[in-house]
Amino acid sequence: MTEGDVGAANSRQPLDEVMMAMDVVDTLRRRERLVETELSDANRRAQLKDRLREIYEAQGIEVPDRILEEGVAALAEDRFVFDPPQDSLSVRMANLYVSRGRWGKWLLAGLAIAAVFVAVNYFTVTQPNSRIGSDLTAVYEDIQEITTSEEALSGAGAIMQDGRDALSRGDADAAREALNSLEALRALLNVQYSLQIVNRPDELSGVWRVPDVNTNSRNYYLIVEAVDRSGRVVAIPVRNEETGNTQTVSTWGLRVDQNTFESVADDKLDDGIIQNNIVGEKPRGALEPEYTIPTSGGAITAW
Repeated sequence: MTEGDVGAANSRQPLDEVMMAMDVVDTLRRRERLVETELSDANRRAQLKDRLREIYEAQGIEVPDRILEEGVAALAEDRFVFDPPQDSLSVRMANLYVSRGRWGKWLLAGLAIAAVFVAVNYFTVTQPNSRIGSDLTAVYEDIQEITTSEEALSGAGAIMQDGRDALSRGDADAAREALNSLEALRALLNVQYSLQIVNRPDELSGVWRVPDVNTNSRNYYLIVEAVDRSGRVVAIPVRNEETGNTQTVSTWGLRVDQNTFESVADDKLDDGIIQNNIVGEKPRGALEPEYTIPTSGGAITAW
């Protein structure tokens, strides 16, 4: 060890002396009245040190004069006094960090509950609603490819907008209902069929009705069905003109005039078979069949 090292070591005050000086300051503070009277008069510092020495000697502690002097000086200079920092954002953040043991577990529990809520909301509301929105767009685009009918496109656009409006106000049920309607319209536009008069034994091929508003007249209907290219009867949504309700049915009554009705009746009475039983063709992309007989297009679904 060099001479400089020895000098530096000797210049550092031992820890026990520092602790003793702090104890002296603490003792002085506990005897505040003594300090106020003695320390205010610089000429009586020696008497103050004598009293402090008596206090420590009474406790069996020997304190050197230089320690007593240093303690008195430290008190005068406010050494060993904790001066709390002024309130600031950094101080608040530090206090918050120190007290994290008290509030941390509650914060973690709250974050966990929030995470669960967000996940549940995402999988039960956000994701399904997003899928409905994309499905509405996809089905509408399919319809645009299937048909050029202005009526069909206008109806499809209105349904899609209803679905989007429902999603924007959080009404998933209404949005799903709009999607179902759009899908039904797409299915109707996609299907191709021949409209045929029912021509089977023991089944009606036509009926007539007396309207409530005019009991002196009759409404005539041919019972028809939609048959696709494979010969399968397909169900079609049909609006009942008597009730205003739309039902998906495999057979329905197509309104015709009296002459057409009687012509079909005569054909069936001739040999039990209706020779000209095809009354319309529905191509892909069309809403309604292209009829080969006079008809208003009105229909009934029960008779």
